[in-house]
Amino acid sequence: MIFYDKVTKIYGGGFPALEDITLEVDPGEFVSIVGHSGAGKSTLLKMLFAEVVPTEGAVYFGSREIAGLSSAELRKLRRKIGTIFQDFRLLPMKTVYENIAFALEVAGNSDEDIEADVPHVLDLVGLPDKMWSFPGQLSGGEQQRIAIARAIVNQPDVLIADEPTGNLDPINTRDVVEILKKINDLGTTVLLATHNKSVVDSVGRRVVTMDQGHIVRDDKMGKYIL
Repeated sequence: MIFYDKVTKIYGGGFPALEDITLEVDPGEFVSIVGHSGAGKSTLLKMLFAEVVPTEGAVYFGSREIAGLSSAELRKLRRKIGTIFQDFRLLPMKTVYENIAFALEVAGNSDEDIEADVPHVLDLVGLPDKMWSFPGQLSGGEQQRIAIARAIVNQPDVLIADEPTGNLDPINTRDVVEILKKINDLGTTVLLATHNKSVVDSVGRRVVTMDQGHIVRDDKMGKYIL
């Protein structure tokens, strides 16, 4: 499904953020990408939706090279990829329902589909009673679960989670990890970038370890080892 073919990324100043990366991710995998800050985790993930393009090499989604897609094709690709981040990125003046519905509206869904899909996805993340709350009325853990709901409401093939527990306490961290595992069990490929050892160890699935722009380990059923 996802293939990085000898990918290098050099930002201004000439220092490589990624160097000669080759990585393949199969459909339905849960892959934790670990390493210290600056290891290249976020750069690697941003290439999947063309926020960052390789300096050398190529990134493929399915059979298509991402850098070769037209603007229309790239928009279609991005609908297949859900993203969540450390800082939630909810719209503060919109309710939970409106935040999730907005993602559906952008994708061109009908009002009837939106009315059916929003409650369903809120059930999945365990917050059906927060539909008409505003983000400022929610805890950090609840906000991240709403961000997950928004990311998966269009049923993406891939969910990218870039340090999703970085602002959360251990209890909310555990809840978010369990939701990510549930989403993966339903068939969505999950790519989790984190430097949280307990998160990676609790997932207990494939672990790709990065250091200074290189992949230094790739364990099929691994733990966080640096």
